[in-house]
Amino acid sequence: MACAPCAAPAMVLDTNATLDWLLFGNPGMNAIKASIQSGQVRWISCSRMRVELACMLFHPRLAAWGGDRTQALAVFDRWTQACPEPCDSRPSGPRCSDPNDQVFVDLALVYGARWLVTHDRALLKLARALRHRVAVVRPGDWHEP
Repeated sequence: MACAPCAAPAMVLDTNATLDWLLFGNPGMNAIKASIQSGQVRWISCSRMRVELACMLFHPRLAAWGGDRTQALAVFDRWTQACPEPCDSRPSGPRCSDPNDQVFVDLALVYGARWLVTHDRALLKLARALRHRVAVVRPGDWHEP
């Protein structure tokens, strides 16, 4: 599904928030999961995010966690709205101290996401600088639209 404007507000989940939902079954993700699955919120992503998720799902240090990794990727594919990479039209704005996390910021800004959901300190540090463009929030601090 191509990324296009829609009535439902958009959300970006970073990889750790995505793992919380798809692998760990963290109950703190239940409200977000329900809003995405009901269509109240669109979960947007790009191919780089899917590649990073796949790498993490199959990383040896996560081997102790149960769960079907292939099924987790299928759920990701089912519920995300794939957008073109934001690299070609990089928005002006704050830069993340972790260059690997910049893609989440760029995607949120380019496609007008209302929320960027994360546990990542480097991303959370940008909350104030981004507050007029996108809300950078922890999963437990997110509220339905």
